[in-house]
Amino acid sequence: MKKSYKIEVDCAACADKMEQAANKVEGVKDASVNFMLLKMKVEFEEGADPAQVMSAVREACKKVESDCEVFF
Repeated sequence: MKKSYKIEVDCAACADKMEQAANKVEGVKDASVNFMLLKMKVEFEEGADPAQVMSAVREACKKVESDCEVFF
């Protein structure tokens, strides 16, 4: 399952850090961040609960960039 989420991030380097952090979260098959569109696309592993996974993604992103936001 793939979903798209609105994000708030200040720079392209921070968006790259968010993408790397999201890809390390269990339950994420693939994540990509588009800084220009302020969007994060996430493909979930089979059987993963998107709500739980996205909570973990938000926490992981906040660890690398404290003032970012992921809206879901």
